Amino acid sequence: MKIIFTFQPREEFVSDLKNSFPEAEFHFYKKVKEAEHELANAEVIVTMGEDLTDDHIERSEKCKWIMVTSAGLEKMPLDAIKRRGILVTNARGIHKIPMAEFSIGLMLQHAKQLQSVWEQEKQAVWSRRLPTSELYEASLLILGAGAIGGEIARLAKAFRMNVSGVNSTGSDADHFDKMFTLDTLREQLPEADYIISVLPSTARTKAILKVDHFEEMKDTAVFINIGRGDLVEESVLLEVAEKKAIGHMYLDVFDQEPLPEGHPFWTKEGITVTPHLSSITKKYMPRALEIFKKNLSTYSNNRENYINVIDAERGY
Repeated sequence: MKIIFTFQPREEFVSDLKNSFPEAEFHFYKKVKEAEHELANAEVIVTMGEDLTDDHIERSEKCKWIMVTSAGLEKMPLDAIKRRGILVTNARGIHKIPMAEFSIGLMLQHAKQLQSVWEQEKQAVWSRRLPTSELYEASLLILGAGAIGGEIARLAKAFRMNVSGVNSTGSDADHFDKMFTLDTLREQLPEADYIISVLPSTARTKAILKVDHFEEMKDTAVFINIGRGDLVEESVLLEVAEKKAIGHMYLDVFDQEPLPEGHPFWTKEGITVTPHLSSITKKYMPRALEIFKKNLSTYSNNRENYINVIDAERGY
């Protein structure tokens, strides 16, 4: 069984894989272009999810399984994969701890006005007149009540926040007081002090939030997007900031990444930019490869209980 990696893990991970599966033939490449000559013989392809094309899938004649070591699939050639009937799994779930901690951190630093504190410190200004607040009993609306959203909700409950969520069915979930759907979320917008989006990029979610959604929020509301940049068009975010429709926006994901140096988001009042780091952690790759190892064991033994099987039709 030939397994092609289109990225190069650290040597410790390479050694662990080879020792754990001595019967497998592993090949590691720094980028997919270097691996193209081997794709025709690959039974399994392991990718970060942003480098494969329709052509790569067509030439991978022996491929039966693709492991994506990230959660996002919007750049995967899913139509070509579906035509070939190739199994796809991903690393869904490994982001929930760092992204939940990141979300709580942003809400805390906003409530405690830490950006202003740091500015005062730089200028040697002693002022205790900053408008600080608490997370206690604040209302949090989480768009995307899956693994990541559920972990954010669990941590938010430790601060005794009132937590609502949005999922595809509106069905109840642990740690959420109320649940809505994409069609009914407007009911909760006027109540939310914090709105966090962890929604994936799908045909249903692209550009779904408009200016009028933000106008229905409190003028003190805080919007945090750690999901996908195409949830809201850039022009909408700039208009919201210009109108000062809400209190603040923290953006970690963007249509174009890296965000260009001269982009207006960098300097626009009411917007804080973070460089898509909500999911970054030293534990990222060990967790992703642990899922891969469990699925590789399943695959090697011709079983069917794979972790995180993707529906190529739905895109998640």
